[in-house]
Amino acid sequence: MKMSENGEEKLLAMARHIAKTLGHNTNMADDILQIFSNFDGRFSKENLSEKGVESDPRSCAVLDHSLKTLDRRISHFVSSDRPIWADSADAAAFLDVVDDLNAAVAEWSHLAADKSVAACLVRAEDMLQHAMFRLEDEFRSLMERGGEAFDLTRPYRNGEVRENENQPFDSEEEEEEVEDVEGIDDGGEGNQQIPVAMPVTDYDIVIDALPSGTISDLHEIAKRMVAGGFGKECSHVYSSCRREFLEESLSRLGLQKLSIEDVHKLPWQDLEDEIERWMKASKVALMILFPSERRLCDRVFFGFSSAADLSFMEVCRGTAIQLLNFADAVAIGTRSPERLFRVLDVYETMRDLIPEFESLFCDQYSVSLRNEAITIWKRLGEAIRGVFMELENLIRRDPAKAEVPGGGLHPITRYVMNYLRAACRSLQTLEQVFEDYGHPLKEYPRLDDRVPSSSSMSVQMDWIMELLESNLEAKSKIYKDPALCYVFLMNNGRYIVQKTRDSELGTLLGDDWIRKHTAKVRQYHVLYQRSSWNKVLGFLKMDTGSMPSGGVAKSMKEKLRSFNILFEDICRVQSSWFVFDEQLREEIRISLEKILLPAYGNFIGRFQNVPELGKHADKYIKYGMEDIEAMLNDLFQGSRGSTGSRK
Repeated sequence: MKMSENGEEKLLAMARHIAKTLGHNTNMADDILQIFSNFDGRFSKENLSEKGVESDPRSCAVLDHSLKTLDRRISHFVSSDRPIWADSADAAAFLDVVDDLNAAVAEWSHLAADKSVAACLVRAEDMLQHAMFRLEDEFRSLMERGGEAFDLTRPYRNGEVRENENQPFDSEEEEEEVEDVEGIDDGGEGNQQIPVAMPVTDYDIVIDALPSGTISDLHEIAKRMVAGGFGKECSHVYSSCRREFLEESLSRLGLQKLSIEDVHKLPWQDLEDEIERWMKASKVALMILFPSERRLCDRVFFGFSSAADLSFMEVCRGTAIQLLNFADAVAIGTRSPERLFRVLDVYETMRDLIPEFESLFCDQYSVSLRNEAITIWKRLGEAIRGVFMELENLIRRDPAKAEVPGGGLHPITRYVMNYLRAACRSLQTLEQVFEDYGHPLKEYPRLDDRVPSSSSMSVQMDWIMELLESNLEAKSKIYKDPALCYVFLMNNGRYIVQKTRDSELGTLLGDDWIRKHTAKVRQYHVLYQRSSWNKVLGFLKMDTGSMPSGGVAKSMKEKLRSFNILFEDICRVQSSWFVFDEQLREEIRISLEKILLPAYGNFIGRFQNVPELGKHADKYIKYGMEDIEAMLNDLFQGSRGSTGSRK
């Protein structure tokens, strides 16, 4: 009877073993047991239940025997002094034994309630941990042997896009297209500094930083470590090696590691140079280095997206933060007007790279980097708006201390107009910024006549022009001579119109604005003429109809003498005044000739026809018509050095 029971128990044990061996999962094993049960009643689920062996020492002995065998195999590799992956056969054998150990743990883990089995599983976990430590060392060794910093001294090739992107790697080296990248100047032999890369002109590059065979080996190791519960450790080893590669690659692009405080302490010229380097480094990082790292992570950790995402974040996070911190330092730095153009450069670079941030940093681990990039980009937009506010304050604060010699161009006019023209070269960017950050029309009280459809940028420019004109009007009041006041306004108004017309600024302000301000200049011209020459013309008027003959002669002699004195005085004074624009100067001269020469010629003719004066007319007539014309031509030729260049 006992022999019969033993034979039946062996038969049941064999049935259980067959079910476990053939069943790839619990449900399949149950189905196999059900088939056995239908075939023979002795194979019922009750008889085949594991309960019958939970406390069977013979089943624990089987596990113990398996673990001893696995321990010998694993110890052979774990204790080896030479790299396992130096020999492909050793590498394959080690992976096999790790797979067997993982399988044994998985197979017996549901019996962990049995103390004997639990004790065996503790041993198995300890063996697995030692195996994982050795796998980690091998992984690190492969990474270190295979990875070298991105060397821009030689041409790089574009990795050909695989036909089947679901494959973790290709079995052979990928075919590649040559993409030229300019070399670097390492400063000569013996220079120990990290060489700085020359500009990259083509960003359509994929860096295969590790050989395809190495990537295959790394993937096989990563697969076992993730299966063994060591996925995070594998990611940390991977990221520590690749992070060093990435940091050195960035150093080769010339970018220093600077804190926000360091950036704020840089002299302006140094900061400009650093911004230039940052722009180039950011494009290379976001368009070449980071995508290449993403691709490498996906290949090494193929099938384990969480591990790939974690590794990519740990590799790129430090470099990405370094780039973002620099941009943030520029955004929160001094907002003096001269910094606008470099802030625009940083803003535009960030704007162009936002799609790269969004595509690269979109998983749970790195999405915060994407959000930070967007925040800093918006902060740069706010900084640009702040620069224009500072420009407004600069115009308001510019003091009306002293006259500009000769009524010429004021420095504030040249500065603002050239500044705005230069700014409008980035008109599309500025319009984008002011649509997002510009103030509504109601905050510009003097621009109520602007049409509601005006863009925020055009309203902003119109407002700055209003401030400039108000400032110039206040400055014109310094001049005690009203005529010089209008010359000053003519000069600056003409300059404003010229700098506006035929430029992006003029397109922004509109044709109506240009016509309005051209008319203003003409009005200043009229006012100048009246204030300066009306009295001169008054001496040439003749109202002598009721005078006796002797009285006419006396009156005309007095008028001519007064005319000569006033005309000479005006010409002497106004020849030192300055009209920068030759066309405007010619327009003033012609307008004066039109009103002065006919009146003077008529007066001289009448003067010569007076009997008492006719014989001695030359004695009193000091200037002929050509003399008057020549003296008018000498007006507004003042020293250009004292009035500044028209540029």
